[in-house]
Amino acid sequence: MIILPEFDPVALRIGPLTIRWYGLMYIAGFAAAWLLGNRRAKLPWSPLNQAQFSDLLTWILAGLLVGARLGYVLFYNAGWFLRHPLDILAFWQGGMSFHGGLIGVACAIFLFSWRHGLHPLSVGDFIVPLAPPGLLAGRIGNFLNAELWGRPSDMPWAMVFPDPAAGGIPRHPSQLYEALLEGLVLFVILWLYSGRPRPRGSVSGMFLLLYGLFRFLAEFFRQPDVQLGFVALDWLTMGQILCLPMMLAGVWLIVRAGVKAQTPTTP
Repeated sequence: MIILPEFDPVALRIGPLTIRWYGLMYIAGFAAAWLLGNRRAKLPWSPLNQAQFSDLLTWILAGLLVGARLGYVLFYNAGWFLRHPLDILAFWQGGMSFHGGLIGVACAIFLFSWRHGLHPLSVGDFIVPLAPPGLLAGRIGNFLNAELWGRPSDMPWAMVFPDPAAGGIPRHPSQLYEALLEGLVLFVILWLYSGRPRPRGSVSGMFLLLYGLFRFLAEFFRQPDVQLGFVALDWLTMGQILCLPMMLAGVWLIVRAGVKAQTPTTP
């Protein structure tokens, strides 16, 4: 087993200002998305130009932060926040949900597309290949914070996390499993798949299906949230339940895109 050292969550202190590693991970994820998106926006078949893409990122940032926080409030700790509603604004205390963030980003894409006269699925197909680097950075941030650890394990790479709530026993470093699957593997697949024009909605569908699948599998190694435990059948976690509609939506979008691509157009 490996004894994980206790990393300082603060990366840099400048007087009263503190910069946390997790915040830097968000910045790294958006920087990667900006670089990759500007590269894709130069392609002749891109639905967005570079100026539109820069504008869209602002919308997405707002949707992500609001959606991720409200998703955590509703999906993972509703009872607490009903009793302490002002804590909803306490972003610095942690508590963000990917699935809530996804809903927030989807809302931002729909609003942006409506305003600019674009098809939301075309915008979604452009955006989703840019997301995995941010997911990778976020999971590394979870690892540095020694949070969201895995279930007990006797594997050689199992780690003892410093938080007393982890029990001082070896556990799966599930944050790294998720970083690999949801970050690196998903990025490679989506970036290559979206490297040429695809039927509208197929790239978005591939993202929903694969992320949902990878997260569903990784949850078998991740310790369920203490306030929830297993929420169904004594083995399903909240994360797995939220992934089920994602995977179904992904399959539907892929099938729909394939059918529309094969339907002859009327001259």
